[in-house]
Amino acid sequence: MMAYTLSMTMTTIKVTMETRDRLKSQAEAAGLTLGQHLERLARLGAREARRTAMRDTLARVTPEEWEDYSDPHEWDAYAPRSE
Repeated sequence: MMAYTLSMTMTTIKVTMETRDRLKSQAEAAGLTLGQHLERLARLGAREARRTAMRDTLARVTPEEWEDYSDPHEWDAYAPRSE
């Protein structure tokens, strides 16, 4: 773990003491360092943003587009050919 911390550039973020204590408590409960917990939260935030973008895209699909998508005969054009 020492090599990991020596190769990383560290920084400071400003949060309230209450927020710091909540994050530290969450990290400890999960068996993580505060840095690992923050990285996990960042990944979860990025994942949620991707899901939101997907939901927004799907919400704009017209009924005709859904019908094209749901037609399995359309899929045959993309299926691998077995020899």
